[in-house]
Amino acid sequence: MTQDHSLKLQDSAPASSVNKERQFKGLSLAERKRVRREKLIEAGIEVYGKQGFFSVTVKDICNEAKLTERYFYESFKKSEHLFQSIFLQLIEKLETTVMQAIFAAAPDSRLMVRSGLTALFELLKNDPRMARIIYVDAMLVQELHNQATIQESMGRFDRMIQSFVLLLLPDLQKSSGEISLVATGLNGYVTQVAIRWVMGGFKQSQEDIIAACEVVFEALIAKFMH
Repeated sequence: MTQDHSLKLQDSAPASSVNKERQFKGLSLAERKRVRREKLIEAGIEVYGKQGFFSVTVKDICNEAKLTERYFYESFKKSEHLFQSIFLQLIEKLETTVMQAIFAAAPDSRLMVRSGLTALFELLKNDPRMARIIYVDAMLVQELHNQATIQESMGRFDRMIQSFVLLLLPDLQKSSGEISLVATGLNGYVTQVAIRWVMGGFKQSQEDIIAACEVVFEALIAKFMH
């Protein structure tokens, strides 16, 4: 073997080593980081959802995710930031599920109301972890209030209900400001019913909960259609 050939082999070794490190298990560094972040979010939903935010440590999350704590801090500066990411992800899922149910029931206004409410409360009952995170702990985690996360999420639901009202009553002769206030009131009503139901351990029947919420939507329809 010539000296030049030996030098070429030595030069290529570090590059090969780096390439293997970056493509470990077929994933790039960025992809591996994303996978670890998703594992932490899944672990957070499981642990926060069952034990509550204030009873859980970073170590608990890492144990559930089967990752070391250094990987936690690779993605999140502190527990509140993980909780915020989880909260926003669950809110988006809730919103999407409800809207899909509403559109699937169109154009029957009463069926749309029942379908939307059923989708909401079924999702909460079928996943108590989600229910606890959104309707119990999120109200108590100060970080979410400091960063206006709660207000922004409530605003999203206000706009969703506003769109729903306009879908139900396309010829409604009301200003956008009036409709916005009505939507806020409806959102607040449903939210408080959901909080009471979740904190009460889902003891009241789902049918009773849905019926209680239908009352205000039916009153709205009756008021604005006559």
